[in-house]
Amino acid sequence: MRRRRTPTPPPSLPQRDGVDPVRVRLPAGGPGATVREHLVRRLSAPPAQLDAMFTAGEIVGADGRPVPPDTPYAPGLTVWFHRDMPEEPPVPFPLHVVHQDDHLVVADKPHFLATTPRGSHVRQTALARLRHALGLPHLTAAHRLDRLTAGLVLFTVRPEERGAYQTLFRDRRIHKEYEAVAPHDPALDLPRTVRSRIVKERGELTAREVEGEPNAETRLTLITHRGDGLARYRLVPGTGQTHQLRVHMNALGVPILGDPLYPEVAAPVPAGDFRRPLQLLARELAFTDPLTGAERRFTSGRALDAWTSYGTWAADQ
Repeated sequence: MRRRRTPTPPPSLPQRDGVDPVRVRLPAGGPGATVREHLVRRLSAPPAQLDAMFTAGEIVGADGRPVPPDTPYAPGLTVWFHRDMPEEPPVPFPLHVVHQDDHLVVADKPHFLATTPRGSHVRQTALARLRHALGLPHLTAAHRLDRLTAGLVLFTVRPEERGAYQTLFRDRRIHKEYEAVAPHDPALDLPRTVRSRIVKERGELTAREVEGEPNAETRLTLITHRGDGLARYRLVPGTGQTHQLRVHMNALGVPILGDPLYPEVAAPVPAGDFRRPLQLLARELAFTDPLTGAERRFTSGRALDAWTSYGTWAADQ
């Protein structure tokens, strides 16, 4: 029998700039005799910073009241606080809302904007921006789109409905189409369906193809090409492996323009460098709504810069 997961209690602090507070639950046998001692040992924050947060009343319990630093350690005790926000260069591109109703928000995400808070990207994320702009503190992402990829992302308004939409992606009951700009190879036989086994090890920047049963499938079609050696491709993934589209395009000898990982890992760029975005766009989402039964189809209004104005995209500004 599967054990039911205990639901996470609601935060006792409001969001800040669309970002949820951090919840820390004290485990049995954890280090420290007091709440302060435990947090100092458990968290990477400097002790002086934690002391300042305790003094300001920014570390609270489940009832929303400030927790004194000398509160005795008690297994099961929960505290909430907002982590120190990293400095983030603003992503200088608009985030468009394509559709909004009582259940869904569909956003057209720009390049360089992460979908959800992760690592050094917290406030400069689609989720934080939308929560703040739309006044929807419970908005959640039904799936993720890579930070470097632009295009459509689906969010759910009510947390209890998120699972129904996530199931669409898990069970491959949602049609996704991508568009890419890459070199044109007249010898490449298209359309074709590429199947391979892709693995990505934890801690590695890139994924790779290996021998074995295929776990990744992509349908590739040439949309058009032109005399400067570039082409537009339509990519329809049948699976959702990490970097799948980028790996398959690279394996065919036509890596996507602006890709910092394939065919070679490029040197890191400074924070705030938004030049030469990856020329990959999540163009279309289509599915039967699991709650209303309505047929849904959404299309991105974005264009890939390397196709519409290659000189501007390629300029070393």
